[in-house]
Amino acid sequence: MSSIRSSRVVVGDELGPATIKINAGKVVEIHGGMADVDFGDLVVMPGLVDSHVHVNEPGRAEWEGFTTATRAAAAGGTTTIVDMPLNSIPPTVSTAALHEKRAATAGKLTVDVGFWGGLIPGSEAELVPLTAEGVCGFKSFLVDSGVPEFPPMSREGLARVLPELARLGVPCLVHAEDPARLLTLVGDRRDYGAYLSSRPADAEAAAVEVVRDLALASGARIHVLHVSSAEAVDVLSAGPASVSGETCPHYLTFCAEEIEPGSTPFKCAPPIRSSEHREALWKGLFEDRLSMVVSDHSPAPAEIKDLAGGDFGSAWGGIGSLQLRLQATWTGAVARGATLPQLARWLSGAPARLAGLDDRKGSIAIGMDADFVVWDPDGVTEVRGERLEHRQPITPYEGMRLRGRAHATILGGETVFDGSRIHSGMGRMLSRR
Repeated sequence: MSSIRSSRVVVGDELGPATIKINAGKVVEIHGGMADVDFGDLVVMPGLVDSHVHVNEPGRAEWEGFTTATRAAAAGGTTTIVDMPLNSIPPTVSTAALHEKRAATAGKLTVDVGFWGGLIPGSEAELVPLTAEGVCGFKSFLVDSGVPEFPPMSREGLARVLPELARLGVPCLVHAEDPARLLTLVGDRRDYGAYLSSRPADAEAAAVEVVRDLALASGARIHVLHVSSAEAVDVLSAGPASVSGETCPHYLTFCAEEIEPGSTPFKCAPPIRSSEHREALWKGLFEDRLSMVVSDHSPAPAEIKDLAGGDFGSAWGGIGSLQLRLQATWTGAVARGATLPQLARWLSGAPARLAGLDDRKGSIAIGMDADFVVWDPDGVTEVRGERLEHRQPITPYEGMRLRGRAHATILGGETVFDGSRIHSGMGRMLSRR
């Protein structure tokens, strides 16, 4: 493929006709005129970048693995994912573990993959060597992560290492909930309201305040993961520019009052909250107080999600949605007046910038990788879990008709998804710039 064209191409903040010339996997020219492939009025956007994906391989590949995760990404228009350091075994908290992770990708990648390092008590000495190996930054928890091999950092522990991360020039990603404000789940364990009450919004807001203060004291770049509440958005708004935040399609789509008893596919942490919080998150995106929408794809087998028992206390807290991020986000965004350039910033540009990949990913510009999603924003995707490329078919979007349909995904100028077939094996491992 040497050139593509559409009447609707997102270039920067503009949407309009353009022809994109490609050479050696890069964009070399953007102009008008004819092309080898004309997509008509289908939208051409930068290939999506998802900076929050739990692939879980090696160690828990039965939950999700590189083969299925990257196929799902391609089918949903995502050309780059950044893998989280948990829930693989070992977690990516050392160079040895990173080498194991990279070895596990061999022959399995349909899209490009970068890696976050992990920060846990005792792994501080690995920050410099992991950065030298090209990880995109470091993730830590302020609360129990759900897996014993990835314990949380204390406020004091983070304060000690943040100046080093500032010196290294890499971000620290934080799961921000205050463990002192989390409550024991009481009452009917199949009742979503009981689970929601155990992880109140003030626990999230208090932890974001901690993150804000740490950023001010250290000068480090800190990114708050999966923001779910209006209170957390308010704290972010009062913070320095060195603190950013993301949210996820499930927080923007669902609300607590609509979740039926025992519906554990909806369980995640922080939890899906009321419709008032949902609207506050959308407002935060439109006002640039939240910078991106990422999947936090974290699937698990049916027995671990406790589909049979419906116990919100014991079920794994993670949502499978990697293939659906474009459609789920657009469904809510278009209803609230969002533009396609805004969508491209939320789904491509901002995640690429966070991961330090924006020198080649996240936008359509001369010199950038020729990564594109070609899609119909007025099309319909009817969600059936068994038809998704995810290893596990469990998703809270089951049965929904989402707006938007992916027609093609192009990676480095080569088609990896043509609307019906996935062409595997073209993905590469990435390092931060």
